[in-house]
Amino acid sequence: MKIAFVSEDGVTISQHFGRAPYYIVLTVENGQIVAREQRSKMGHQHFANQSHDEEHEQDPRGHGFSPASQDRHALMAQAIADCDLMVSRGMGAGVYSSMEQANIRPVVTDAVTIDEAIQAYLTGSLADHTERLH
Repeated sequence: MKIAFVSEDGVTISQHFGRAPYYIVLTVENGQIVAREQRSKMGHQHFANQSHDEEHEQDPRGHGFSPASQDRHALMAQAIADCDLMVSRGMGAGVYSSMEQANIRPVVTDAVTIDEAIQAYLTGSLADHTERLH
């Protein structure tokens, strides 16, 4: 199993999915971490020249459901297409939905560090705080 953590520094889990430049991908086998790698993650800075006017329309589902947003989320998911789980401390409902559509289970955690979250996952106590979606 591969788990992608959204991070700005390789240690902590980012509070904002769209701004983080990296995924830290841990491979877990038989309850043990057997590999760790850093992958570049597309984010807001990669789409700075694109219009975001349609994103400010109110969607009852939350932030990030416009067609352009969904396209950007799909591009962001490509780097972790081999992962089963993606963990962040904050994200919009649109990204959450996009990850599910890419067959990557999204989790909004309250764990601050990657080490803290992976230990929670290994013990079966990693909670998904969907009430924190925006």
